[in-house]
Amino acid sequence: MSDEAIENKSGKGGVKTRAEKRAEHEKRIRRTLVACFMGIITGGLAFYLAGTPDPATGLQQNAIIGLILLLAGIVFQKHVFMLLKIDYMELTGKDWFYQGFMAFALWFITWTLLLTANVL
Repeated sequence: MSDEAIENKSGKGGVKTRAEKRAEHEKRIRRTLVACFMGIITGGLAFYLAGTPDPATGLQQNAIIGLILLLAGIVFQKHVFMLLKIDYMELTGKDWFYQGFMAFALWFITWTLLLTANVL
């Protein structure tokens, strides 16, 4: 195998150059960063918009707002992809599941940390 071309092991598309593989990797990183930032933003908004937490239980009165914001953040990623000129049409169901899971994980971590810090 030459240094310029690397064989694609999945059988799709034949041979890819290092530059093509690097470009695909950078696109995946940008998509993951969008999901992470959307999760952090929606987690922070969920904390601030759902009302003050009860000091005894740590629960907020309007916690459903957090879930609605999470879903809105997952859907809004498509529009962020358009702004960043990322081709969202090439994403499969598995890719969208990954995007949603990453947004959910960071939403949950952010919201939980903010609630915990407020209770302590």
